Amino acid sequence: MAELGNGESLKPAASESGDSPRGVLLALIAYLLWGLLPFFMKAVAHIPAPEIIAHRVVWSLPIVGGYIVWLGRTADLKRALTNPRMLAMACLTAALITVNWGIYVWSIAAGRALEAALGYYINPLLSILLGAVLLKEKLSRAQMVAIALAVLAVAILTIDAGGLPWVSICLALSWAFYAFFRKTLPVGPNQGFFLEVMLLSGPAVAYILWLETTGQGHFGDTGPADVGLLLACGAVTAVPLLLYANGAKLLKLSTIGIMQYIAPTMIFFIAVFAFGEPFGLVKLAAFALIWSALAVYTGSMYVSARQARRTAG
Repeated sequence: MAELGNGESLKPAASESGDSPRGVLLALIAYLLWGLLPFFMKAVAHIPAPEIIAHRVVWSLPIVGGYIVWLGRTADLKRALTNPRMLAMACLTAALITVNWGIYVWSIAAGRALEAALGYYINPLLSILLGAVLLKEKLSRAQMVAIALAVLAVAILTIDAGGLPWVSICLALSWAFYAFFRKTLPVGPNQGFFLEVMLLSGPAVAYILWLETTGQGHFGDTGPADVGLLLACGAVTAVPLLLYANGAKLLKLSTIGIMQYIAPTMIFFIAVFAFGEPFGLVKLAAFALIWSALAVYTGSMYVSARQARRTAG
């Protein structure tokens, strides 16, 4: 996902006139790939998270770069590279996405995929709250109810665990702030992602070289399986993003709002049924509150979209 494409940051201008079957297919494949990502992250769990992130950066760079060159959309990149303000903002968003990736990779390896799912469930609600606090956007009654239910769910988990579910909160916060600041970059989603990984590629390559020369890396001496997995980091990072970016612009915002829950729902089921993570009554109650909050939020968004179309018509 970014770990999951469920925020504003990677979303091109979506259509409000109708959903294209091609857009639904592309976005659906992207969300399914993001939903299955825990299996890949479990396969590389024996490799430290920083090394995985470095390889995600390095090997996604040629994939996204090649796609942009093939489309002939390099003008935005040239403009960004000569604009200090845009470069500074890209550095900030690159740092935020690195934090998000790091927490996600670590959470899967540490057997905390449920917390990762929770983080991506509460992300849209947290984004709404940030909009109200930072941009003074007015919250609707449904949005306030949804946020209150999410806060109650987090409180229940905090009391039960004796501490905040920091993985969930940090994932949601890092992604929400990434989305918030990413809006200020006047480039397309693919170009913006390429700019971020390009800025990260220097430190990533240096880190990989240091690991390999000190005998700590997994790309040279640990066998072809690790080499293949690390090379695949680029594809599992870049391909879903490209599919999503091209599909979302053919979909209504309300459709994207509903589809964004596919990936965290898959992560939830994988965590419980494939990874066997504990899921007792307390967590069930908390997730039920989150699901209720998302139902309220998504329902209000769908109603608002219908009213807007009627008004426009």
